[in-house]
Amino acid sequence: MILELAEIRIQPGQNAAFEAAIQRGAGTVISRARGFQGYKVNRGIESPERYILQIFWSTLEDHTLEFRQGPLFAQWRAIVGPFFAAPPVVEHFELVAKSA
Repeated sequence: MILELAEIRIQPGQNAAFEAAIQRGAGTVISRARGFQGYKVNRGIESPERYILQIFWSTLEDHTLEFRQGPLFAQWRAIVGPFFAAPPVVEHFELVAKSA
């Protein structure tokens, strides 16, 4: 399993609308992508316009090739992109340890 970690910064005062949009986008668009296994979204406490989006993929290629280069990506960005204050910073991680 691959973890996609995206740091997203939004325009001030848009929290409620962005949170509704990101849940709608993940639930209706990303959830249809090949290899999608689930997601989590966290809002910053000290920086409430900063969000961490975690998406779990079966393989790296499911995200980087199938999703990012396919039609679902444009649909996703149309929903959440208008809220971005800057392009998200995205990295991928592999699991090396897990607690019970």
